[in-house]
Amino acid sequence: MSYPLLETINDPQDLRKLQVAELNTLAAELRRFIIAIVATKEGHLGASLGVVELTLALHYAFNTPDDQLIWDVGHQAYGHKIITGRRDIFETNRQLGGLSGFPKREESVYDAFGTGHSSTSISAALGMAIAAKIQGNTRRQHIAVIGDASIASGMAFEALNHAGDSDANLLVILNDNAIGIDPSVGALKNYLTNVKTGSQRQENIFEALNFKYFGPVDGHDIDKLLEIIKTLKKIKGPKFLHVITTKGKGLKQAEKEQVLYHAPGKFDAATGELNPKSTTPQPPKYQDVFGLTLVELTKKNEKIVGITPAMPTGSSLKYMMQEFPERAFDVGIAEQHAVTLAAGIAAAGGVAFCAIYSTFLQRAYDQLIHDVALQKLPVIFCVDRAGLVGADGATHHGVFDLAYLRCIPNLILFAPRNEESLRNIMYTAQLGLEQPIAIRYPRGRGTTIDWKTSFQELQIGKAEKLTEGDKIAVLVTGSLTETALQLAEVYPEAIAVYYFGFVKPLDLEALQEVFSNYSTIITLEDGVVSGGFGSAIAEEAIRQSYTGKLELLGIPDRFIEQGTTEELKTSVGLDFESLKAQLASYLTLI
Repeated sequence: MSYPLLETINDPQDLRKLQVAELNTLAAELRRFIIAIVATKEGHLGASLGVVELTLALHYAFNTPDDQLIWDVGHQAYGHKIITGRRDIFETNRQLGGLSGFPKREESVYDAFGTGHSSTSISAALGMAIAAKIQGNTRRQHIAVIGDASIASGMAFEALNHAGDSDANLLVILNDNAIGIDPSVGALKNYLTNVKTGSQRQENIFEALNFKYFGPVDGHDIDKLLEIIKTLKKIKGPKFLHVITTKGKGLKQAEKEQVLYHAPGKFDAATGELNPKSTTPQPPKYQDVFGLTLVELTKKNEKIVGITPAMPTGSSLKYMMQEFPERAFDVGIAEQHAVTLAAGIAAAGGVAFCAIYSTFLQRAYDQLIHDVALQKLPVIFCVDRAGLVGADGATHHGVFDLAYLRCIPNLILFAPRNEESLRNIMYTAQLGLEQPIAIRYPRGRGTTIDWKTSFQELQIGKAEKLTEGDKIAVLVTGSLTETALQLAEVYPEAIAVYYFGFVKPLDLEALQEVFSNYSTIITLEDGVVSGGFGSAIAEEAIRQSYTGKLELLGIPDRFIEQGTTEELKTSVGLDFESLKAQLASYLTLI
């Protein structure tokens, strides 16, 4: 495929040499380029297609990188990356050793601020604007591009509140397409809809916050965008530009099915049709085990309420929302609110299941401690995407949860090893715990095709000895249990596998047995070693005066970048072959 104009753009300075009339041709080429690469390499599609014209207009009108441009979240930044010197290596996007799927400061001077989670752009841009003023730079422009779903977050409102009371040279651009990953929700979304239709112009919320408001403007009309940006550049203080775009613009299927084409996997670049999926029966995704199991439980327990912060599809709470719409809530990108809302439901006698990604639960840490655990409210946290998640990279790996949850008093922490144990802990939790529980499970598929087994109540804090062996005890938690069992098959006489589903409370009786019978112990987890499951075992080993060898295996003390999950496991020594070699070396020493 030919991109004659795009291939001349190696830097925004090249872009600014074009005539305005050429920008629409360039936009068409850039859109085709994004579609062609993502069709074969996968990635986030719809958001970047929706801001092609806006991307070109911003880099054309502003003197980036001196003027600092921040893309909120980063799903929408592919066009930005391509025209800022990364076109020829864009095919490495989200791959091991390649480009990050999100803006990253180490990657380019044009990436003014790293973004992976939402709603950070206004705060960061305001901070940059304040610093520039203190340093005497009054010419620099600071631009934050934030989506309509992201601006509903509490952090974005906090930043708007501060910025509106300042004289910062700040431009906030609202990319309004009525959808984040799932459709946008809430009163602000309804307000923005009314603004777009012209039925809400009496009072403007952004003007009330002391921003100079402009728009709405068609985000696909480059001439209009350049005209209004020219005006905005002359105005001092906080400014707000409301831009209307279509997510997936330029690919019919992506415009029609915006949720599916947010990150569609591989597809035909010419037709937009998704590649056919395998018809071979496969185990379910853990998120679907959660979502469908929750529906089963909700049918029998009228107290159950489901909550998710903006991820009904990703978490599969969508199944409960379809069958029990009055008892399942998408609260938008508002993790703090989601956690304390669940606490309120639990305080009133409800059974609150809060479905949230591991990396997003970090954003509600204070609420988790203060509003839930301190009060011993029995909220059931279903922590999705635990462990390594693959191509989304360092901002999204769920490798910290075991460490950051384990230190919280009153909190039960459980890591199921398969679909059956996930179902059983969900069943057990809704029977009536007297304290909160966090159930953390990985991205991707489980291990069992016929997974809908009958429910069994679990004994809280009980470990399981899965294999016999008299040389080495492998203590494992979570989904790596299957890998541990495969290792035990290689050394059936030597390796004993103990599955600790409950990382907290630990089964002290089982540990006493292990410490008494094994001179070599290995712990295995898909979280950070520092402070995680292995650390818990080591702490108990010290208390029980264990004198044998204890080796902790898990994620090392560094941020893990993007790649396939298999590649990343190999890079940190958690793949089967690496672990087998480790065990072989330990066995030679016994």
